[in-house]
Amino acid sequence: MAIGNEDWLALVQEEIIEPARPICDPHHHLWDHPNSRYLLDELLADVGGGHNVVSTVFVECMSMYRADGDEKFKPVGETEFVNGVAAMSASGQYGNTRACAGIVSFADLTLGSAVGEVLDAHQAASDRFRGIRHAAAWDASSEIRNSHTNPPAGLLADASFRQGLGELTKRGLSFDAWLYHSQIPELTDLARAFADTTIIFDHFGGPLGIGPYAGQRDAIFQQWCRDVASLAECPNVVAKLGGLVMPINGLGFHKREKPATSDEIVAATGDYYRHAIDCFGAERCMFESNFPVDKQSCSYPVLWNAFKKLVADASESEKSALFHDTAVQAYRL
Repeated sequence: MAIGNEDWLALVQEEIIEPARPICDPHHHLWDHPNSRYLLDELLADVGGGHNVVSTVFVECMSMYRADGDEKFKPVGETEFVNGVAAMSASGQYGNTRACAGIVSFADLTLGSAVGEVLDAHQAASDRFRGIRHAAAWDASSEIRNSHTNPPAGLLADASFRQGLGELTKRGLSFDAWLYHSQIPELTDLARAFADTTIIFDHFGGPLGIGPYAGQRDAIFQQWCRDVASLAECPNVVAKLGGLVMPINGLGFHKREKPATSDEIVAATGDYYRHAIDCFGAERCMFESNFPVDKQSCSYPVLWNAFKKLVADASESEKSALFHDTAVQAYRL
């Protein structure tokens, strides 16, 4: 995956808005793939671009799984890897940002009750471990790439999956939900069934704008609004606000001669942010970078400027929740 050409990103420079405001970025990745590296140095170069990012949360991306041993325990390698990065950051030698203060990893929830020992292994590997993301994003179209977990249709309703989710609940761990917009009612059903589990709604539920969904933005947005309003009725669901400038969203910023400006991001996506905040309230919303995936469209400083412009008229308590407090509470940092 290309993660943004630095020379291209540098074509748009903006003065940082409210540079002192504390930020917890609750969603980024770390990986080392051929032709694509995003590790601590790359993360710190982005978060050090002028905004006051005091802490971050890592979210699973199949990084550094164990090469050997029992298949179900291989994802624990990701927690071990990220905990090492977090320990480096916690030394203070790399600045004031506490990277990976929380860790969201993967465990195969379709193992049912047997996933419990995997969760215990994650917890043993790091006291920063906070929960699981088992991505469910699936679409019938061959033009839409399903999640890296290769989920079947209807995963969130699967009996074994739900038994596995119950193991999260027993341990007070959270569940990050990544899915596409057509699946939001499935998540609402899950959230109602697991009212004692903190469920984190990633990337607005992935509104698609490519393949069969290209050119249907208005119709998709109207249905999305209704579905999100229903989901927000579940008090255990917290919304991550970000991940809307991925190529799958269909905005095409990644194809342009110059990357997106904060004003362009606000103009293209602001209605999604406003509706989510109206439905969930600021106390259940948190801005997220989704870096380096969203780096295909804009730079880190520009993205957070867009967030600050989106809520320029919000109260101080609302801004504190959106930029820092909700994330810290949801991930128990």
